Amino acid sequence: MVEILHRSVALEMDLRLEAAAYSEMAENVDAETDFRLPAVNWELTGRDVLVSEWVDGTRMGDRAAIVAAGHDPERIAASVVQSFLRHALRDGFFHADMHEGNLFVDPEGRLVAVDLGIMGRIGPKEQRFLAEILYGFIRRDYQRIAEVHIEAGYVPAIHSAEDFAQALRAIGEPIHGHRASEISMAKLLGLLFEVTEIFDMQTRPELVLLQKTMVVVEGVARRLDPDFDMWTTAEPVVRDWIDRNLGIAGRIEQAGDVIGAMAKLAGRLPEMALRAERLGKEFDRLSEAGLRLDRESVEDIGREVARRGRSGRIAVWVIAIVAAATALTALGFSVLH
Repeated sequence: MVEILHRSVALEMDLRLEAAAYSEMAENVDAETDFRLPAVNWELTGRDVLVSEWVDGTRMGDRAAIVAAGHDPERIAASVVQSFLRHALRDGFFHADMHEGNLFVDPEGRLVAVDLGIMGRIGPKEQRFLAEILYGFIRRDYQRIAEVHIEAGYVPAIHSAEDFAQALRAIGEPIHGHRASEISMAKLLGLLFEVTEIFDMQTRPELVLLQKTMVVVEGVARRLDPDFDMWTTAEPVVRDWIDRNLGIAGRIEQAGDVIGAMAKLAGRLPEMALRAERLGKEFDRLSEAGLRLDRESVEDIGREVARRGRSGRIAVWVIAIVAAATALTALGFSVLH
């Protein structure tokens, strides 16, 4: 965790990299109607200076001002969480410092995010893990949540999925049917950490910023809407991801990826066949002629054999055989690669 935060701080110190994050994320959210980023002025931006357009909006931390501007704080609260989940699940690239000081509401009611010095990235494996975990809690499918943890390698397979599901039920059931204001996120996380420790689940570095940001955005949403329900709000975004990636459309897209990979492999078949042929010829030559040591090596071994006793002679020849085998392995590796 410390190493990840150290790298984040190092990246945050070069404002050209932050400007690049603005640019990348702006492309990702270009079609969104409830979230945007200020444009970067690249001509005036350098390592120590970042210049962007002026943000005309209301501070996220001023709920009274948001209401006075004619905005619905409950809708804004939902947008904070849903935009974060969209970016994490859809893009694998998200604002990892979404506290109230970095968020504004513009006159059109859109969220405007600033200070992209700390960004999070997750890969397809983590995206699927996040989606299935959230969806499992929403549907109260604790067995599936347990299976996802084990499939992802986050919980060792030596543990029973049924036992882990039982432990997850002890965490999930208390939060269902209660108002958000009645649920202590700190207590919930405490229970989760206790359970995962029992089942040998280590802290996942790739999920640190994701977990941290999820807690932060829920806190922002609850200050806007004291009755905010994280699970109900997350459900449409998570369900869309599940339908898109694990439904029929997702299967078709995955099939297309497989076909593309096979096409790339087919393009490399002639080269691979040539390498295999060369490797086969080399093994044929070695099987016919045997492994040969040069004259200098044989003379060195002879002198060493004469100097040492019987046990020493055995050890020397073992070393010679290992050296020859290593040379053969290296030869095969060079032919393959």
